[in-house]
Parts: sequence; structure tokens; C-alpha cells
Amino acid sequence: MKTTIFAAFAVIATLLASAEALADCTDPPQAKVNWRRCYFDGRDLTGVALSEAMLRDATFQRATLKDADLKGADAYRAKFVSTAMPGVKLDGARLIEADLTRADLTGASLRDADLRNAKLVNATLVKADFTGAKLVGADLRQADLSGATWIDGKHVCAEKSVGQCN
Repeated sequence: MKTTIFAAFAVIATLLASAEALADCTDPPQAKVNWRRCYFDGRDLTGVALSEAMLRDATFQRATLKDADLKGADAYRAKFVSTAMPGVKLDGARLIEADLTRADLTGASLRDADLRNAKLVNATLVKADFTGAKLVGADLRQADLSGATWIDGKHVCAEKSVGQCN
């Protein structure tokens, strides 16, 4: 009897654990949503609240995330190619190996964001805030960093800073 009850609890626990691990791409945007491996290409997600969301391997190519809150989101290897993200809040976000090629991050807050090995080729980073961000291995080729606050929180990149903060 005890063995049967224990087995039943084990099955229920396994089912609940696997249900939590699965992303439901139809869930509405909200804090801590699990959108792992979901596709939102071309979608208008202006002003959404996705703080601490699971966005690993998700794709937002050519989408609009203007003024969105992605603070603390896990966007490991997510794709934001040609995405409009002016004013987005990515403070403390995990963007390791994320692809932000040609993304518009004008005025974005990337404070303490982890951008190691991220691809920011041709990205618009005008007046973005990189205070405390990790940029080791990040590809900033042709990225416009004019007026951006650099990782030390003090240095502001000169106008026409392309590919590096001058």
C-alpha cells in the first residue's frame, strides 16, 4: 500500500515538474513567463512586462519591443535580429550569445546585463547605458555607440563612436 501511494506521488511530481518546464508560447506577456524556444517574429510587443522571463532560444526577429521591461530576463542565445527596441530595459538580463544584429537599442538600459559573446553587429546603441555590463567577446562591429554610457558608468562614448567606445 505504501509503495503504491509513493509511486503515485512520484508520478504526479514528475508530471508537475515536466509541465513547469514546458514553454507555452501562447501565454500572454507577463513577468516570469516561460517563452523558451518560442517564435515572436514581426510581433508588436511595445511596452510589455517580461521581467525575469525565460526567453532562451526564443526569436523576436523584426519585432517591436519598444519600452519593454526585460529586466532580469534569461535570453541566452535569443534572436533579436532587426528588432526595434528603443527604450527597452534589459538591466541584469542574461543575453549570452544573443543575436542583436541590426537591433535598434536607442536609449536602452543594459545595466549589469550579461552580453558575453553577444552579436551586436550594426546595432544602434545610441545613448544606451552599459553601466556594469559584461561585454567580453561581444561583437560590436559597425555598432553605433554615440552617447552611450560605458561599463564604468562614467565614460560617455563620443559622437560617431562606431564599433568601439571612443
